[in-house]
Amino acid sequence: MNIGVIGTGSMGTILIESLLDSLAVNPSQMFITNRTIKKAQVLSNKYDGLHVMDNPTSVINNCDIVFICVKPLQFHSLLLEIREQCDNNQMIVSITSPIAVEELEEMVDCKVARAIPSILNRAHAGPSLLSFGDRCNDSDKERLQSLMSHISAPLEINENITRVSSDIVSCGPAFFSYIMQQFVDAAVRQTEITKEEATTLATDMMIGMGKLLEKEIYTLPSLQQRVCVPGGITGEGIKVLEDEIGEMFDHLFQKTHAKYYEDKEKISEQFKNQ
Repeated sequence: MNIGVIGTGSMGTILIESLLDSLAVNPSQMFITNRTIKKAQVLSNKYDGLHVMDNPTSVINNCDIVFICVKPLQFHSLLLEIREQCDNNQMIVSITSPIAVEELEEMVDCKVARAIPSILNRAHAGPSLLSFGDRCNDSDKERLQSLMSHISAPLEINENITRVSSDIVSCGPAFFSYIMQQFVDAAVRQTEITKEEATTLATDMMIGMGKLLEKEIYTLPSLQQRVCVPGGITGEGIKVLEDEIGEMFDHLFQKTHAKYYEDKEKISEQFKNQ
């Protein structure tokens, strides 16, 4: 089975490196391209045998599953370029949330799916979010799920929770790394600890907390309850968080969804005028 990737930006590169490093795909089975070919050639220097193609249609002509990793507003023109080359047995996989699988199916005659990856997949960890078009049968679903299971825990989701699921899975690592950086920086400002020391402690704490949750030793609420003893120091810190975080995360989801609907409206106009 040959795998194609059109677009070698941040997420496209993560997907390519993750699939190759996990041995889910051999370099000789992967065909990639990018608007700036030199960016794709960087990957071919790293993975001997990886095929760098001159254009998207060449990728389509050689592959069974093709991941489209371009920006949302570039999808429409790309689909117009490749639609005639798409075979009924091929699967086109989008990695972006604003474009529904139904919209993709209107543009191409092949099978269509969506797989939203996460930077966590680079460590062959964390979930990936899958949605399938009506042309995909059980065998098609199993094929994509099996491929993504090498680098993630695939989870099939409904269209109505795509954005919030992507916020948690795909954007979440950036959100929480920002919060952790603020946590570290405040510790340095307020005490005599060095940035290196605080970063090491915070990183090891996060890894350890992840293992507690992964092994189901604690849930999020029970972990807080266990650490936060009555009258203790942790409780004083929790009070600050309760007072100051407030509706911060509500505003975060409101902002990401506003951007999502803005992009979705622009994309819908493109697809409407195809």
